[in-house]
Amino acid sequence: MKFFPKLAVVTAVALLSQVASAQSFSSGLPSGWTGSGTFGTAAANGVVTLAPGGGSQYGYVSTAGGVTGVSPFALSSNTTGSVLRSTIFSASAGDALDFDFNFVTSDGAGFSDYGWARLLNADMSQAALLFTARTTTSGNTVPGFGLPATTATVSPSAIHAGAPSWSALGSSSNTCYAAGCGYTGWVSSTFSIASSGSYILEFGVMNWIDSAYQTGLAFDGITVAGVPIPAVPEPESLAMMLAGLGLVGAIARRRQAKQTKPV
Repeated sequence: MKFFPKLAVVTAVALLSQVASAQSFSSGLPSGWTGSGTFGTAAANGVVTLAPGGGSQYGYVSTAGGVTGVSPFALSSNTTGSVLRSTIFSASAGDALDFDFNFVTSDGAGFSDYGWARLLNADMSQAALLFTARTTTSGNTVPGFGLPATTATVSPSAIHAGAPSWSALGSSSNTCYAAGCGYTGWVSSTFSIASSGSYILEFGVMNWIDSAYQTGLAFDGITVAGVPIPAVPEPESLAMMLAGLGLVGAIARRRQAKQTKPV
């Protein structure tokens, strides 16, 4: 029994540490992240290596098995795609939002699939369109042509041409429909958040004109002011953490009472 308070303190600190570091995709998607269509985490495979400064896995969205109605852009030829959103996080004005992404497509010619990242307000309205990427037969894939202007600082990127091998593309892995298919490689994005508030980070990818020859987007290394976006603790972990913190408070109050007790 003597050691229980110390154990509670250690447990509480450990759980707080887990919550703070839960952004890593190395253990799968952080708790509380939600999406539609096809999304998840993957280890390095095919043309998609691990991200610079990332973990042993990265997050991704893919049009393979995608759904309708997920694009934020009102393009008449949108078909199917996928979207993934983070938990709500707080940020201050001037905080840097940083991450790396890799756009991979097996589609080409006039079938201009695209991907994007957005910063959303807590009410799901758009705070900033961070970047776009789009299949093109010439010029840069990033930013994507025919899409709204973006706000993050991203180096313009052309495609590494050829049939991209990547598990997230499903049956389209290692296939290529005409010129324009390939992958960008890891591209760094940085954005200075304009106002203090609560935000959500969104990643998405979309088929255009048809639903054949799939496209995906990998991402990793996400930080806000140098700190990962926190995950939502699992109920059991949250209960243990609160119980541990309660014991920490009780110990502190007991010590203070002893110090002030008359002799």
